[in-house]
Amino acid sequence: MEYRNLGKSGLKVSEISLGGWVTFGHNVNDESMVRDIVLKAYESGVNFFDQADVYARGRSEELMGAVLRELPRHTLVISSKVFWPMSDDVNDRGLSRKHVLESIDKSLKRLGTDYLDIYFAHRYDENVPMEEIVMAFDHVVRSGRAMYWGTSMWPAARIAEAVEFAKAHGLYAPVTEQPEYSMLRRERVEKEILTYTHRAGVGLVVWSPLAMGMLTGKYDEGMPEGSRLTDNENWGKNFVTEENRQRVKTLKTIADELGITRAQLALAWVLRQPGVSSAITGATKVQQIEETVGASGVKLTDDVAARIDEILAS
Repeated sequence: MEYRNLGKSGLKVSEISLGGWVTFGHNVNDESMVRDIVLKAYESGVNFFDQADVYARGRSEELMGAVLRELPRHTLVISSKVFWPMSDDVNDRGLSRKHVLESIDKSLKRLGTDYLDIYFAHRYDENVPMEEIVMAFDHVVRSGRAMYWGTSMWPAARIAEAVEFAKAHGLYAPVTEQPEYSMLRRERVEKEILTYTHRAGVGLVVWSPLAMGMLTGKYDEGMPEGSRLTDNENWGKNFVTEENRQRVKTLKTIADELGITRAQLALAWVLRQPGVSSAITGATKVQQIEETVGASGVKLTDDVAARIDEILAS
């Protein structure tokens, strides 16, 4: 496993990280299976484990946290997120100071840790003034509940606004953004986000780098029963098209030449992008972790990258 600085911060995260979205508490509820997956990731060098309070309404945090608390805390980078509604209460959502400070305490309890390494604003909240958002997360850091804070799926202009407000007022600024990014979903990151974040030293930790499994070849011949894109119909419509299926099939030629799987090729491609610190992967079985961690350290030449671009543009 290789490690990268999170943006311009001193924090180092594993190139491949493990997240709990649509897996733990959803497809994986068996505690022993969660334990096997998390421990295999850790033993393979993964140090970054990503969560959110909304994942299975807190159950994902609980399942992953039960395993992480067995491990030396200083060897882990643990993150969670806040924004989405956690109940019907009018204040149990968004990025108000009230919700941010109440929510992190609940996440810490579910995860079984005294602090997070990164606390993410899971979306931008148009109903809360930027100064309140930044000051709330600054308080989270100053209180010791988190070491750093970041944004997720924020517009580049809002990330810039948060950084500039923080710096102008001596507050802690976000050091990372968590966007969706993959071979099949690249335009927003490459044309909007990176134009600011790379220059500002805000590191990207990207989610869905395998396009919900589409880039692994799982959907070459159709929609397998119980697969992520079958269970998430809207995502399936976005990714499982005949054009994408042919692109993914053609990518197998390059992967075979390099002696790697298509999943490893897709992850290596994401990690080739300057400004990306880590690729967050999910797993429902140990074998998936064994495969994805193999992408760390794979270097794609300019010629290979150019061939991939030709395929993706076809």
